[in-house]
Amino acid sequence: MHGPASSGWLLVALCAATGAYCLLRMRSRVDEQRHAAGGEALMGFGMAVMAVPATAFTPPAWAWPVQAAVFCAAGLHALWAVRAGACHLHHLMGAGAMVYMAVAMAASSTSTHGHGHGGSGIPLLTGALLLYFVAYVLVTGVRLVPVTAVPGGAPGLGWGDRPELARACRLVMAIGMVAMLLTM
Repeated sequence: MHGPASSGWLLVALCAATGAYCLLRMRSRVDEQRHAAGGEALMGFGMAVMAVPATAFTPPAWAWPVQAAVFCAAGLHALWAVRAGACHLHHLMGAGAMVYMAVAMAASSTSTHGHGHGGSGIPLLTGALLLYFVAYVLVTGVRLVPVTAVPGGAPGLGWGDRPELARACRLVMAIGMVAMLLTM
């Protein structure tokens, strides 16, 4: 990713922390939440790896194709899960955006002979992804505001099952995606 190292490290920390929380959410008793949390953890950690500033670490040439393959598999899984509900469309969009950025970074690293990462993709596709994720941030942010927290949590509801925390995770990752797409 292009951009200042300090903002890159902040994005790495934010995405890694979100991924770690999503891993904890995988302990939920609700089957659907466990599966969603797994995909979101993968997204958080993948975004954290992708956001590492180029001045700190230049990944080997094979890293970007591997990341693209991992998110292609995640995208296929999300596409299969869309049959069960439209809520998985966002995971499909996120996986697609990660594949797109990994391919752009792979192309950039081969054109710069491995000296740095980050690259420019197709402006129209980058713009379309930006529009989607900005709209998602705005809609999710509005939905997050009216959620009232019950003091001490709802009866029988574990801290990993709280809907406002799951929405906050998705919001954080969407904001991170907007930041990463802006650097392309």
